[in-house]
Amino acid sequence: MEDQSLLSEETISNKIYFIRGQKVMLDRDLAMLYEIETKVLKQSVKRNLSRFPEDFMFELTKIEYDSLRSQIVTLEKGRGKYQKYLPFVFTEHGILMLSSILKSDKAIQTNIQIMRIFTKVRQMLLDTTEIKVDILQIQKKLENHDKNIELVFSYLDELTEKKENESERVKIGYKK
Repeated sequence: MEDQSLLSEETISNKIYFIRGQKVMLDRDLAMLYEIETKVLKQSVKRNLSRFPEDFMFELTKIEYDSLRSQIVTLEKGRGKYQKYLPFVFTEHGILMLSSILKSDKAIQTNIQIMRIFTKVRQMLLDTTEIKVDILQIQKKLENHDKNIELVFSYLDELTEKKENESERVKIGYKK
């Protein structure tokens, strides 16, 4: 039986962002999901930096962070309402690696949920890509149909013009 304290799919998927061409989650969102302080998460990561290469985790630039702040309305400006340091963001592989340094049951269960959602998001993207390819193929066929129809009409126009421009033929046979 599933644990009742599991987070909703929507809660987790709303915390996945697309930055530098990758699906990522912010350190503070992960800390909230794991029910630990962001500071604790960052300290654990810094103690194990060799486990987090650039394709697993990276720190946002000021521009990226400001852009993200404008997208997330809940981030407020003002004294004590902003992060002192730029956040770390974790790719799917980085989140997997977090489970090896965060040993709590909550972290393990949350990581399992996050991985399932990342898998669903990846599948949705694949499905969307397949649909786009199908649509492009249909568009190409329609363009070809349009060209063929135009060609048929141009041939019909030529035949009609030929018929109109034909002079009366001399009839063969008996004349009265």
